[in-house]
Amino acid sequence: METPCPLSAKYEGSFAYFTVKDRLPQILTKAIDTVHRNKNTFLEAHGEEGIEAEKKALSFFSKLRNEMQTNKPILPLIDGQPDTQIWNQYLDYQKTLLSDGEEPSWFRSPWLYVECYLYRRIQEGLLLSPPISEYDVFREAKYESFFQSQPAMLSLCGHLQELKGKMNGLSNNEVREEIHRLLQVSLWGNKCDLSISGGQDNSQKTSILSSLEDFRALILVDDMESVWKILSRNRDGHTESRTRVDIVLDNAGFELVTDFVLADAMLSLNLATEVHFHGKVMPWYVSDTTKHDFDWTIQKCLAVNNKWMSKCGQTWKENLKKGRWVYHEHLFWTLPHEYCTMAEVAPDLYTELQKSDLVFFKGDLNYRKLTGDRRWDFSVPFSQALRSFHPAPLCSIRTLKADVQVGLQAGVGERLAAAEADWMISGKYGVIQFSPVV
Repeated sequence: METPCPLSAKYEGSFAYFTVKDRLPQILTKAIDTVHRNKNTFLEAHGEEGIEAEKKALSFFSKLRNEMQTNKPILPLIDGQPDTQIWNQYLDYQKTLLSDGEEPSWFRSPWLYVECYLYRRIQEGLLLSPPISEYDVFREAKYESFFQSQPAMLSLCGHLQELKGKMNGLSNNEVREEIHRLLQVSLWGNKCDLSISGGQDNSQKTSILSSLEDFRALILVDDMESVWKILSRNRDGHTESRTRVDIVLDNAGFELVTDFVLADAMLSLNLATEVHFHGKVMPWYVSDTTKHDFDWTIQKCLAVNNKWMSKCGQTWKENLKKGRWVYHEHLFWTLPHEYCTMAEVAPDLYTELQKSDLVFFKGDLNYRKLTGDRRWDFSVPFSQALRSFHPAPLCSIRTLKADVQVGLQAGVGERLAAAEADWMISGKYGVIQFSPVV
C-alpha cells in the first residue's frame, strides 16, 4: 500500500535530531575564508561599498557559525526572497514535531533540514550584503575541481567522439553495452562531491573508463536493463517518435561532464530526442550545479586546446541553441522538502516532470530527498520508499555517502555493515536504481 506524504507527515523513523557534524562548520569556515580572501576583488569592483559589504557578510557568517556551534534556535529567514515564506512555513512545521515546547535548534532538528538550512542561510548572508549579493562563495572550488579533472574529461570526450564516429555501424546490443558503460561513468562521476570533502580537492584525475569492470561488483543495485528498455523504444526507425529524458543534476565539474556525455550519446544514438537538465537556483552543497556552472562548463570545454573536448563543447552549445537540450531552474530543488511533497509544494515542477519518459536523479542529496532520509530497512522496495512521488519512470544514479539505502536483496545491507562500518558513507558503493510509475 502506498504511504502518503502530506506536509503534515511526521518524521517517524527519520534521521531526526542529529548533532551538527564536523563538515558543516568546516564548510562555513571555508566560505568565510573565501569572502575574506576576495576583499580586494570586492574593492576593485565596487570601491568602499564592496569593502563594507565584505565586512557585513563576514559578520553575518561569524554569527551564523556561533549559532550552529552553540545549538541556538533555528531562525526565520528575513531576506524577502520568493522562497522566504516557504522556508519560514517549514520552520513552523518543524515546531509541530517537538512535543516538549522547545524551539527547533541546530542539534534538535532533522539532519537533512539543518544541512539545507545552512546553505540557505549562507545565501541569505550574501543577499543582505549588497553589492556582493550575487557572489558564489563556492565558485573557486568548483573551478579548481574542473581544471584538476581535465585529464579524465579529455579521455571521456575522446571516447564519445570515437563512439559517434562509428555509431551508424553499431548493433542494438552494442548500443546497449555503450549506454550501460556511460551510465556507470555517470555513476562513478558522482564521487566528486565537494560538500562531502568539505570543499577540499575531490577531483577525478584519471580515466574511469578503464576501471569500470573493477567497479562493477560495487554496484549494489543494477537496474540498467530497465533504463535500456525505455531508451531503446526510440530505436525502431520511426522518426516521429519522441523520447524526453530529464536529468536532475548534482555536482558541477567532472560529474557534470559525465552527464553531458551521457546526454549527448542518448541523442546521437537515437535513444532520446530531447534532454532536459534541472539545476539549482543558488549555490548549494558546495559543488551543486547552477546555471552559471552549466554554461561555464560548456564554454570551457569549447575553449580547451583539444579537438575532442572542443568538439564536445561545440555540440553541446548547438544542442542548447536548437532546443535539443533544455535547462530548467526551480526553487523546489533548494527547499528542505522531501520529494513526495512536490505535487503539493511545486505542482508546476511536478507537471513538468510528468512530461518526461525517464528522469535521472543524480547523487546523494536527491536520493535522500527521494526517500525522505529515513531509516528504512535495506530491503524495502525503492518504489515504496518514494511514497507518492511517481511523476514518471525514474532512476537514481548515486554513490553512497549518506546513511540511507533501500531496495537491496535480503541480507546484503547487513553483510556489508558487518564487514565495513562506513559502507554507507564512503562513496565506495553505488546504485543505478529504477522505479516505474506506480
